[in-house]
Amino acid sequence: MTAARQPRWSRGPCALAPDESQEATAQNRAWQQYVQKVRAGEGGTFEDQWARFEEIFSARPAADGPPPVWQPAPGEPSHLGALMEALGFDEYRALQRWSATERAAFWGKVIEDLGVVFSRPPEHILDLGAGVKDPRWLVGAELNIVDSCFKAPDDKPAVISASERSSEPTVTTYGELERLVNRIANGLHEHGFRAGETIALYMPMTLECVATYLAIIRAGLCVTSIADSFSPPEISKRCEIANATCIVTVNAFKRAGRTMRLYEKVRQAVASKAIVIMKAGESTVLREGDLSFDDLLSSRDECESVVSRPDDTITVLFSSGTSGTPKAVPWTHLSPLKCAMDGRFHQDIRSEDVVAWPTNVGWMMGPWLIFATFLNDSTMALFEGAPTGGGFTRFVRAARVTVLGVVPSLVRAWRSGHAVGDGDWHRVRVFSSTGEPSSRRDSLWLMSRTGYRAPVIEYLGGTEIGGGHLTGTVVQPASPAAFTTPALGIDFIVLDEDGNAVDEGETGELFLIPPSIGLSQRLLNRDHEDLYYGSCPRGPRGELLRRHGDEIARLHQGYFKAQGRADDTMNLGGIKVSSVEIERVIETHDSVQEAAAIGIQRGGDGPDRLVVIAVLRPVTDRDGLRDELQARIAAELNPLFRIHEVISVDTLPRTASNKLLRRRLRSQLAPSGDT
Repeated sequence: MTAARQPRWSRGPCALAPDESQEATAQNRAWQQYVQKVRAGEGGTFEDQWARFEEIFSARPAADGPPPVWQPAPGEPSHLGALMEALGFDEYRALQRWSATERAAFWGKVIEDLGVVFSRPPEHILDLGAGVKDPRWLVGAELNIVDSCFKAPDDKPAVISASERSSEPTVTTYGELERLVNRIANGLHEHGFRAGETIALYMPMTLECVATYLAIIRAGLCVTSIADSFSPPEISKRCEIANATCIVTVNAFKRAGRTMRLYEKVRQAVASKAIVIMKAGESTVLREGDLSFDDLLSSRDECESVVSRPDDTITVLFSSGTSGTPKAVPWTHLSPLKCAMDGRFHQDIRSEDVVAWPTNVGWMMGPWLIFATFLNDSTMALFEGAPTGGGFTRFVRAARVTVLGVVPSLVRAWRSGHAVGDGDWHRVRVFSSTGEPSSRRDSLWLMSRTGYRAPVIEYLGGTEIGGGHLTGTVVQPASPAAFTTPALGIDFIVLDEDGNAVDEGETGELFLIPPSIGLSQRLLNRDHEDLYYGSCPRGPRGELLRRHGDEIARLHQGYFKAQGRADDTMNLGGIKVSSVEIERVIETHDSVQEAAAIGIQRGGDGPDRLVVIAVLRPVTDRDGLRDELQARIAAELNPLFRIHEVISVDTLPRTASNKLLRRRLRSQLAPSGDT
């Protein structure tokens, strides 16, 4: 299992073979003919294309499913097609079913294809002696997952980086990156850090961030990652939960022309030791006991990894829950296998690809990007600064990005700001979208940037999964803002409020069917059993189910659509946050008696918009209240959480047990139309 293999390429047959009506067939043909005109430069503006999309598909029967605007090209190679060929599957859905039932065989094949490096290979892939809640994966194995990140040749580009300050991208090879990782890892040992300690990362996603993340794991320590937008109280809370003894940060960096001073926030937040990255010319005076990054670096650039068991913790990530306290989710050496598998087979990341995904190491997609890129021997593209403007969009072109990940709110910003012209991103062959529900219009616009040659792979999952549970593929047709399949190696069922499986055309709550590599088996600060398995119904065949909290619509012809969270959490700017966290801050304002924070989707789809519904005190001066509440949220939680509207009411709806009925409030607020 330790030898890397060259991929075999083949075309995977289309998994959706709908029994569609003649009307739908005619619509699909009309759209594909129109796409050929777009590619010939005859399609007009995107507004013209949107109008044509609506004209063609306006009368589409629901039973025919969502309109497929992208089709796999005959003969197009893919990792997924190669996997199907190697395993003898002629149809994708049969492969997915096999992967979800023969999980040991599937993950064994994944490990073989990824070329995972072991110090001691596993005796067994899966042991279910303790039940599906507590599986033992890769029994008897020893490894450090960072070793599997450096299988590519030393001279192959590993990272292409740029920033708002730089005009040309900088290339770092795999050999150069590994030497930097080793200097950091050796420096940590030389400065007294020992295996098992936890070090926090609070910084933008840069080359130094990626190298430090990998170095901490290579040195046998644990990373706790904190998004660079969080306030000092939130930094302190996360460091305390993870028991971090040190924090690595930057003195300052630029985003959208503004200087973000992270070291100042760290000094307000934590008393533990800080390691500070400073750019040339900066002269910040460090606290006593703090250390500059340059002084941390060892002169030795070779380092032997500290090996561990597969289920030893390498990262603590945070995911908000309905209690208002962030859940501390441990990732192990197994979690990167889920990231890399999803990237390989769902985003189709190949060794020749350049992968960009505007993200942060404090959100699960930061570590996901590291492992999905490097375990697949690919190249990562990193841009330091705001991804909303022309600097980032030009970087995508200059870095020759071929796989581009997005958050839906970011796509809306690009579209409304006219940041990407026709043909700017002609090298992109796959988009992938996660973090929030997408809107159909924005998703179609994104595909239009490549003349509809690149699909948008919708991708939904969570920190507790290590990746996605619902996704798309490059061997299936793509419809804007729709999913086509459960992820490989995992299964789920969608149930209504009575515990019955929903039919096509109905909506319910998604429950996972364990086990799978990537699924969490403990939390640092919550009762894992109660949170994910307590009061869960059984599946139709008596399966043990695991709660996750996503509301999903089952569409016809095998498609799915995300409907947001079933619990009281929302995604704001790609960051999951509980209503309780926001309400606690809002209710500290003297004018607010009580409040409800809910996420509303524009036009019934797309990213959540934060709406505050408040019972105000009689003497309240309402002028400027929204700005005052916004300032408190920015200071206490995160400046990325933007209030869309404040609505004053006399009372908030509650149950007999005084539970706030946020679902009722969401249903009462009819969303405005898409723009």
